[in-house]
Amino acid sequence: MSEDVVQHARPAPVAPPDQEKPRPGRASRDPYFDNAKYLTIVLVACGHAWEPLTYGSRAATAAYLTVYAFHMPAFAVISGYFSRGFDMAPSRLKRLLTGVVLPYVVFETAYTLFYRWARDDPGYPLSLLDPWYVMWFLVALFIWRLTTPLWLLLRHPLPVALGLAMLAAVSPDLGGEISIQRVLGFLPFFVLGLTLRAEHFERLRTRRVRLYMVPVGLGALAAAYWVAPWFDAGWFYHRGSVTGQGVSRWTGLLTTPALFCLAVLLTACFLAWVPRRHLWFTALGAGTMYGYLLHGFVIKWARFRDWYAAEWLHTPLGELAVTAMAVGGITLLCTPPVRAVLRCVVEPRMEWAFKKGDAARTGGPAEPTVPADPAGTGGAARSPSRAPES
Repeated sequence: MSEDVVQHARPAPVAPPDQEKPRPGRASRDPYFDNAKYLTIVLVACGHAWEPLTYGSRAATAAYLTVYAFHMPAFAVISGYFSRGFDMAPSRLKRLLTGVVLPYVVFETAYTLFYRWARDDPGYPLSLLDPWYVMWFLVALFIWRLTTPLWLLLRHPLPVALGLAMLAAVSPDLGGEISIQRVLGFLPFFVLGLTLRAEHFERLRTRRVRLYMVPVGLGALAAAYWVAPWFDAGWFYHRGSVTGQGVSRWTGLLTTPALFCLAVLLTACFLAWVPRRHLWFTALGAGTMYGYLLHGFVIKWARFRDWYAAEWLHTPLGELAVTAMAVGGITLLCTPPVRAVLRCVVEPRMEWAFKKGDAARTGGPAEPTVPADPAGTGGAARSPSRAPES
């Protein structure tokens, strides 16, 4: 995630009256949330890498369905939790522009140029209103952040957000501009995060809750294996209304809250087992924005060049190899050298673009910029009309 946007810091210790006060400095980051972000971005990469394997492997399909049921909701919840302090202050708006808007413009353009080159399609259109592949989440995050003060004003924001998600699910004519279906479909998770407090996460991390979550996770994986032959993962993408799944539009009034409850349960299971201490990958949690923005190039290149045509990849050993490459690749993309090279477009300061009085102060928690892409993957070429890309 962007270092300028993510500031989930622990409060500085207060010195006893008889001791010298500690020197002011940067508060330490909470390793729990950095661990959660890193592990979630690993699931994102694995999910995208597994998608071509699901066509011939029930086990790969079960793993894919399990991950897609909760990994994006988990990121949205964490994003909402760290957005509670967003108040339209100039400094916060500056961070929103430099940490979300500018990376979106740069990488949406880069992905379009990449597609033109990789598919030999120079006429493929560039549209900032039609996010390609993983870029939709930055649009959603921008809208969610801007509406945060409104959600914080409401007495019961979660039912309202869930109602909007249900409305989107039953509205086939809502349109695809700015990925509005996904923006509304995942909105309840962001709003849920706005309502959470630190003690909620502490309760999840108790030994009793962690033990209770073991059968929940195993049961979800077993259920995914059972439904794998016939269940459509598109239910988890929220790319359009439920009519796209071949059911009546009013089915969305039932499936939306049901999928919401399932995702919340699995998100709680995941967060309960995220390590609390500092580990070797904890520092990588601050760089998941880079992994998120960059891994799509690798995934799409593999699809465009038919790397998955190799038969051995569709064996158990091949599936393990794909998983190992996904974990290793996304880990590499989150490392400090990659951040140092691309900081100018992912975490730019841009002091020259803002009035000096508007840029200085920051305060309160800010949410992680990226999470993960819930969309389905797929390497099929898009038409010049920029049909939704998974």
